Amino acid sequence: MIRHPEPTRHRVELDRSEALRLLGSVPLGRVVFTRQALPTVRPVNHILDGGDIVIRTHEGASLTSQAQQSDGAGVVVAYEADAIDMDTRLGWSVVVTGYAHLVTDPAELARIHALLTPWAPHGGTDHAVRIHPELVTGVLLTGAGDAWGGGGGG
Repeated sequence: MIRHPEPTRHRVELDRSEALRLLGSVPLGRVVFTRQALPTVRPVNHILDGGDIVIRTHEGASLTSQAQQSDGAGVVVAYEADAIDMDTRLGWSVVVTGYAHLVTDPAELARIHALLTPWAPHGGTDHAVRIHPELVTGVLLTGAGDAWGGGGGG
């Protein structure tokens, strides 16, 4: 079997606005939060709304409970989304760290429900959590000589 040399790849740090734009261009991500003092990861779908990440949750979800008990301060979470081509191993990844708050305003909740259909129905995803980004990091993995057009495809 003939082995071809690995193509040259470059890692480019993305600024906050480009990272959030890319995150908003894909429907799925992973929310990371603490459950019983250990990190927990859940795949979820999201929308970007006014610079915040919004996800739908259900009554029994750990994240819903934590956000309800946070006394307004919010609960610290991380959120990650990416678009990486498995063949070329090129694409981008964005990680956001911020505070998650339960959406309690009925009008805002109704608006979110109209905009965001849960990815995996779980009998009553009638809650929503809004994540306000405090730290935003993103990387672009590009090949040598590639011109980055900023597309969100994957």
